[in-house]
Amino acid sequence: MKQWLRSQGGWWLAWLALTAVGAVWLARSELARMHQDFETDVRIAHRLMSQQMVQYDAVLATLALLEPSTGADHPEQRLPSVYASILRVQRRDRDEPWPDSSQAAALAAAEARSRSLQRAELAALDLARGRYVLVTGATPFSYALDIDLAGSVPWRDWPMNPQRSPVRLSLQRDGQQLVLQPGMLSAGANGWRFELSKALASPSQPFDLIAVRQVGWSELPWRAIAGWAAAMAVLLVGLRAAQRQRVARRRAEELLRLGQVARLNALGELSAGLAHELNQPLTAVLANTQAARRLLDDDPPDLDTARDAMGRAAEQARCAAGVVGRLRRVIERPGAGSETKPLVLQDVVRSAMHLLAPEFAKRGVAAQFDASAHAPVRVQAEDVALEQIVHNLLMNALQALDLVPAAERRLVVSVDRKGQEGVLTVTDNGRGIAPEALPRLFEPFFSTREGGLGLGLSLSETLASGMGGSLSAANASPRGACFTLQLPLAKP
Repeated sequence: MKQWLRSQGGWWLAWLALTAVGAVWLARSELARMHQDFETDVRIAHRLMSQQMVQYDAVLATLALLEPSTGADHPEQRLPSVYASILRVQRRDRDEPWPDSSQAAALAAAEARSRSLQRAELAALDLARGRYVLVTGATPFSYALDIDLAGSVPWRDWPMNPQRSPVRLSLQRDGQQLVLQPGMLSAGANGWRFELSKALASPSQPFDLIAVRQVGWSELPWRAIAGWAAAMAVLLVGLRAAQRQRVARRRAEELLRLGQVARLNALGELSAGLAHELNQPLTAVLANTQAARRLLDDDPPDLDTARDAMGRAAEQARCAAGVVGRLRRVIERPGAGSETKPLVLQDVVRSAMHLLAPEFAKRGVAAQFDASAHAPVRVQAEDVALEQIVHNLLMNALQALDLVPAAERRLVVSVDRKGQEGVLTVTDNGRGIAPEALPRLFEPFFSTREGGLGLGLSLSETLASGMGGSLSAANASPRGACFTLQLPLAKP
């Protein structure tokens, strides 16, 4: 399970990292879009309200320029019928007080400021009710407009739905506030907050338009984020599959190479054994025929015929010996006499275990091998020969574990130093080696496994000896077998 987590952990971390980066990017893009829409809508609302305020300034300026009427005719009183937001129009002659005595003081003060600043001025501001009075001082008459501020909002051209828009809009002045649209604000809510404050473009009515937009976590593009996460998962699964396919192909190529080397080495062992076995009888035949020819030389009858026959026999024997010799030279074990070089024993073991990973998985065996338990052990060896020895030892251990219940299988590989030698130990908890088989374990063609050729361990022992090392076997306690490979350490 731990090995699976280690192998999969990197891919999970990569998926989480890519998902997090994509989620942040999508969220920031969506927040940027929301903020842009927020500013666009608020600027449109600001322009519309500014136009309304400027229109009231224009109305007062127009009244001040009109030819004053006489008698009871007051044309300015018809303005409320034209502008629904203008509730009342008051006019004051310079020698008379303002008609509304309750606002007379405020209107007089605003009129004085208006004459001084040469523009209309606010009076009697009541934003809570959405009311205020706009005064202009002129000669011979001064005018005051009672304005319904809430009714001044041009809802027909408004860029937002005042009931459903999440943006809260309000007009503020001197600590008073009129809410134009309530928006959707939650006290203490987490998320993001957009704010924009801008004064209306009318010096006489300098109301501040305050806009607030609160974005909650639920408004983030979770569907897009989920789609991104799924896309990254599909991408990484594809990459993982491609990597597995590449690793499997490399493993198969390496196993094929080792298999070819093993077959050639086995063939070399076989040819060496055959040559050794055949040379002895052929030499005896040659010696006997030569002796017979000398004896026949003394016989008087058919000397020429006997001599020719024995000569042909001797020649055939020499031909047979030559054929066997040539066969041995042609298929002699590859790599024999190859130069050795320093090799890290732990690296060779890791490589062999990587190649045999499918075999370990098929048999449900998790080998115990801690490559970091010791400093790197460098041995002087021939690379292909050492790979084949380790491969053979691991395969023999796996085959021995086939006879053990899956839950009890255990394989331990260790690397250490012993004097001037590097030591590799492969221990399994199989059935072990029979006492009568132990002395013959490294003999050619001797096998304790049904159907085995009996050449693997013999070849491994020959290769180890050829590199100046040794290979030994013993029974493990309480059960199983232990194979120990010893090779000379590489010189510094």
